[in-house]
Amino acid sequence: MTSMQDPTLLAFDTSGPHVTAALLRAGRVVARRHEAMKRGQAENLMPILEALLAEAGLAWGDLTALGVGIGPGNFTGIRISVAAARGLALALQIPAVGVSSFELAREAESGEVFLPAPRDMAYAQAFSEGQPSGPPRLLPRPEALAESIADLPERLASRAAALLARASGPIPRPAPLYVKAPDAAPARDAPPEIVG
Repeated sequence: MTSMQDPTLLAFDTSGPHVTAALLRAGRVVARRHEAMKRGQAENLMPILEALLAEAGLAWGDLTALGVGIGPGNFTGIRISVAAARGLALALQIPAVGVSSFELAREAESGEVFLPAPRDMAYAQAFSEGQPSGPPRLLPRPEALAESIADLPERLASRAAALLARASGPIPRPAPLYVKAPDAAPARDAPPEIVG
């Protein structure tokens, strides 16, 4: 098995209006895809990943690790890619590492990272020496805020590989990163009585 210092890693993300994926081998991205889509990520994710592997001449069994975008972002989109990563990791018996959108957007080791959020808000995360410092927050959107992350597939693959290389001990399963509680509320009406 390849060392986690030099994995054959498939990374993918559906936390935004896209399916993005990259395949990293021998320390470089050998195949990438970024397809914008507001709907259909669940139906398109696996065919896109299979096409990426075929383009690189690899099979699922050649992978030694997975990377997955964990958000914040679209609630359903995050769950699509995290569930796929968990299932693939289990089936292939390889590690999967979650990569936050903050980590992908980060340009420096220290400072604040802002991401677009719904309703003229922004998600914010402070970093110190490359590590998150404090919990992510929801704030009013700053004036100058990029709507997308440049080179997203490449960043996702390289940051996932870096996280794997730094890991000591067992790697926790990827989990969605939610900054705020869901907007949905439980029904207020009593459930119907079932008559048998």
